[in-house]
Amino acid sequence: MIAIFENRGKQYKAKIGDFLKLPKLSELKKNDSVTFDKVIFMKDDKGQTVIGSPLISGIQIICQVIEQIKDKKIIVFKKKRRHNYRRKIGHRQDLTLLKIKEIKIANQSTSPEKKLSSSQNKVTPTKGESNGS
Repeated sequence: MIAIFENRGKQYKAKIGDFLKLPKLSELKKNDSVTFDKVIFMKDDKGQTVIGSPLISGIQIICQVIEQIKDKKIIVFKKKRRHNYRRKIGHRQDLTLLKIKEIKIANQSTSPEKKLSSSQNKVTPTKGESNGS
């Protein structure tokens, strides 16, 4: 089962057993549990896909915090020619390492085919749209 969720304006792909590096979640410690419910896309083991508009309700991604880590060092070097201006600064981003434990679906009754057919019924052409103008 694969799901794509949103956290702090970025999207991440989650699969059971995968490890993710997210920007630091400061209030969490090792072995804490985190749930994400802003799921945008889901594909189950049978190959059925559900696309949210904008989100899918009733799906949660449960993760476990493995460790609070730092990413590799990034060197920022600034220079201006013809001037004696050089700056060398290093930076290490704080990250939270997560392991995906499970993807929980709250309501099994809604299938993707029903969602697609109900959304197609809502779209009705108005006057002037049927001939392509």
